[in-house]
Amino acid sequence: MRQLHNAIIVSLITASLLAVAAIVSPTIARAEPPAPEQAYAPNAPASGPWRSPVGALDLLTRFDPPPEPWLPGHRGVDLAAGPGLPVTAAGAGTVVFADDLAGRGVVSIVHDNGLRTTYEPVEPLVAAGETVTAGQTIGRLQPGHTSCPGRACLHLGLKRGPLYLDPMLLFGKGKVRLLPRPGRAEAER
Repeated sequence: MRQLHNAIIVSLITASLLAVAAIVSPTIARAEPPAPEQAYAPNAPASGPWRSPVGALDLLTRFDPPPEPWLPGHRGVDLAAGPGLPVTAAGAGTVVFADDLAGRGVVSIVHDNGLRTTYEPVEPLVAAGETVTAGQTIGRLQPGHTSCPGRACLHLGLKRGPLYLDPMLLFGKGKVRLLPRPGRAEAER
């Protein structure tokens, strides 16, 4: 009986370590490199499997994640667009949420590669459970996002599991940000 107990404990510890490694290991969205003619055109739409949800990639607010998950930060990007314009799916996937959340319209799509894109504030034109293709209209942009006072913008978020990623990576335009290992003193860097 003691051996069975020990085997169960070892199995649970191993499973926990594998789960933590899968969540904590750095992962990057598969982003196609920009075509040569787009290399110096920051507002040009991307090529490859990912599409800009609002036409040109006119970046208003960059991805600025907090150093710790519970601290404030900007966990996505804000793209300039006019109110009422169509918002399209950045990539093919399945809608997992399309409704009001905290007073604003939100659409969230899970993609086959494990990524999740989120779009707000939008008036959803799709429903949870629907399959969408890259470039398919999923909603209409609503004014009032807090990061863009006085103008309309789309907040685009990107996650893999609990990890927020720079959505511009989808379009070959993001920056990879390396963080210090937890527990290292500032003086050691």
